[in-house]
Amino acid sequence: MTASVRPLIAGNWKMNGRRADGVALATELARRARSHDLACDLLVCPPATLLAAVAVAIADSPVVLGAQDCHTVAAGAHTGDISASMLADVGCRYVIVGHSERRTNHGEGDELVGRKAAAAHAAAMVAVVCLGETEAQRNDGATLSVVEKQFRGSLPASATADNTVIAYEPVWAIGSGRVPTNAEIAAVHAHLRTLARDARGGDSLRLLYGGSVKAANAAEILSIANVNGALVGGASLNAEEFWAIARSCP
Repeated sequence: MTASVRPLIAGNWKMNGRRADGVALATELARRARSHDLACDLLVCPPATLLAAVAVAIADSPVVLGAQDCHTVAAGAHTGDISASMLADVGCRYVIVGHSERRTNHGEGDELVGRKAAAAHAAAMVAVVCLGETEAQRNDGATLSVVEKQFRGSLPASATADNTVIAYEPVWAIGSGRVPTNAEIAAVHAHLRTLARDARGGDSLRLLYGGSVKAANAAEILSIANVNGALVGGASLNAEEFWAIARSCP
């Protein structure tokens, strides 16, 4: 953890949840957040179909709403896409861009991710910019060079510590139950902190770790230097588990 930076615990629900389940989960998290003084900010990012309902469920609570992707422009002939301004209109304050599942499954590169982050900034939203290496890249010793390239290529000129969060998610750890060693996480986050000091927000830029984060390992991960929170996948779909992760923030 970096001194004076308030941690962020973000839940990425991915393509999961029907209305009843999503509202129940959001309602329970909001209930807990209203009655406890957390040491972190709490963010939930449901699928687009649930955004409006979840916004109502978490109203007047410390839980904030985010989305999982946005388009690069504010409006137009883009069937099936959703703009950052539309997400902001429904109550989103954050949007995830550049998740490895988008990079891999939809062929999104750094330049496109950067334009999506810029669109989020233009809509007065915080962009959660994801980056991370594949297992092959790690085995080749290329982890730091890969994340540096993604960092430099995915952050637009508009990025500041106030409107941008970086989420380091090694691709091979997402949903696999495998987690890098503390030293491996620390090395990447130290490198990202150096990059941030050179160009983007310095010590104030929040750097999250993501990839098989759960209640059992959250406290240990969150205690690593330069780790300012977590981007949580599967564990964010369980209120008890996600809440325990949030309560792990020092």
